[in-house]
Amino acid sequence: MPKTSREVSVHPLSLRCAEVSRIVDVTPGMRRITLNGPQLGAFESDNGFPQPGFVSPGFDDDIRLFFTAPGETEPVLPIQCDGYTERPKDPAATGRVYSVRHWDPDRGEIDIDFVKHGTGVATTWAYRAQIGDSIHFVGPRLSRALPASADWLLVAGDDTALPAIGRLLEELGEDSRAKVFIEIAEDAHRQHLRELPSVEITWLLRDGAPAGSTPLLLDAVRSSRWPEGHAFAWVAGEQSIVRDIRRHLVEDRGMAKEDIEFTGYWRRSEVVALPSDEALPDPERTTTVFERFHDLVELIPPIAIRVAVELGIGDLISRGIADVPSLAASSGSDERALGKLLRYLQTIDLLSETEANRYRLTEVGEFLTNDFWIDALSPMGALGRQSLGIIGLAESVRTGTASYSSVTGMEFAEVRNEQDYEDRLLERVAGFQPALAAPIAGSDLLDGVEHLVIHSGGAGAQAREFTAANPELRVTICALPAQANWLERDLPVSIPAESQRARIDVVVQSPFEPSPTADAVFIIRALGALPDADAAHALRQAAVNLGDSGRVYLLEDTFDLEDLDEHDAEADLLALTRHGSGLRTEVELAAVIAHAGLQKIATHTVGWGTTIIELTPKRYTDTEEERNNL
Repeated sequence: MPKTSREVSVHPLSLRCAEVSRIVDVTPGMRRITLNGPQLGAFESDNGFPQPGFVSPGFDDDIRLFFTAPGETEPVLPIQCDGYTERPKDPAATGRVYSVRHWDPDRGEIDIDFVKHGTGVATTWAYRAQIGDSIHFVGPRLSRALPASADWLLVAGDDTALPAIGRLLEELGEDSRAKVFIEIAEDAHRQHLRELPSVEITWLLRDGAPAGSTPLLLDAVRSSRWPEGHAFAWVAGEQSIVRDIRRHLVEDRGMAKEDIEFTGYWRRSEVVALPSDEALPDPERTTTVFERFHDLVELIPPIAIRVAVELGIGDLISRGIADVPSLAASSGSDERALGKLLRYLQTIDLLSETEANRYRLTEVGEFLTNDFWIDALSPMGALGRQSLGIIGLAESVRTGTASYSSVTGMEFAEVRNEQDYEDRLLERVAGFQPALAAPIAGSDLLDGVEHLVIHSGGAGAQAREFTAANPELRVTICALPAQANWLERDLPVSIPAESQRARIDVVVQSPFEPSPTADAVFIIRALGALPDADAAHALRQAAVNLGDSGRVYLLEDTFDLEDLDEHDAEADLLALTRHGSGLRTEVELAAVIAHAGLQKIATHTVGWGTTIIELTPKRYTDTEEERNNL
């Protein structure tokens, strides 16, 4: 989740079933389906979990609808858990995300608008739906408020963004200022939207051009004259167009990234229809056991893709630098050698050749311009650099120790001391914190706590959420120098937040030093890099200055042996090569807690199934203490 200046609220995830109660064609290109039913209110799931009533406070809230896959008779549905849902892996659920066009809590009705274009299970369902049909959905996961600091809004989107834009205009205040650009297929698709005195709406018509194929939105944003004041931009639509608009706003207009909300709702791609039903896509063809094994052992693609990211090939091509000589000059590469890499990328469908020695990005290749994947794949990215030790996996498996230094020439702890790397890593971590910190701040975990100590890579964002929700709370963040330097910048600084900022201190200290005296200590994903003995010592030091009623709250990722997951197993191996540790199982974490002289007194589940363990120093009887000292 990108860092944003919009306040985020997190909702429990509930699987609900609703019925189609009304169908209206808003325009020839947009169908509105109204859903209602008792499960839009509070109810109990089939497996006994109480579910809250549906809420949707944000104009761009979205829900995931679940459909019957082509060739099947019933939809595959998520499994309801306590506060979250688990999606089955095999077979997978067929879900599509749609904006909540309107939510009427008094009537208990949700409006969802479906754009009529292309071949897909969602569009086909909407245009074949009948009154009384049922459908399951989950969400919204979270809602974002309008940015309080913005003087005016820049809004740009295509047909798929029109539902959210329409709702935004309905919910803006009378004195709001905005410039709105909306791209649609033709004039007949223009909708009647609420008009406001200081909101300028510009309709852009494709006039027969395929969706996602024109620069209409980008050109309109580029050429627009901006009002005075601080702007916030909301951009949604086809992925590559959204990317280019965001790039213009950051690089040409100088906007801060947190003041841009951007979402690639869809990608241009060719869909192969079922021979028996041209309105539905043909599901993936079954691969043979040999093909599956062959895909698993392929070594060249991940390395070649990472080299392409390191050289910035995707970014350069997306900017129009597409011929081999220009790409070589811009990336600092040997022209002949780069030509070989580009030919290979063409064979794996990341690039296509438009003419001799000139390339464009394919649908798959567009991911080479995605910020998340660039960071994950580049050897200098906040995530990419963490994974370099995997080349030494054999050494780690043989010895049980980190192989990172033998591959890179330096311990990972030394990497963490580089201020530039730590800044980029913590900025990435902070972007995900509102979804974690907001549910904690809204729970009763901090009730009665006057002074809280936090050990966490996301401590700045967490302290901001905790103090905002608890006006009397003081927070002390404990961090190493490289972390403290960045976390100071992530704390509230605006004038309305001055009193909030005064309640937050940053102390430079190691996790192995005694934590400051406090009512509670929160340790969030801070033990994974430590060997068991060190982790136990850090826990012990965290609790050393707690009073009799003091608590340690521990949030650590663990490896669930009952539900093996590829991503958890991958994270486990990467942590092994990086630190010599890995993800602990629940039993292993319990042993560390016991070795620290702490005991678990409660387990709390917040947000989307996040488990927090409540600990307190173990109180020994004289007999127990004598026995333990033997």
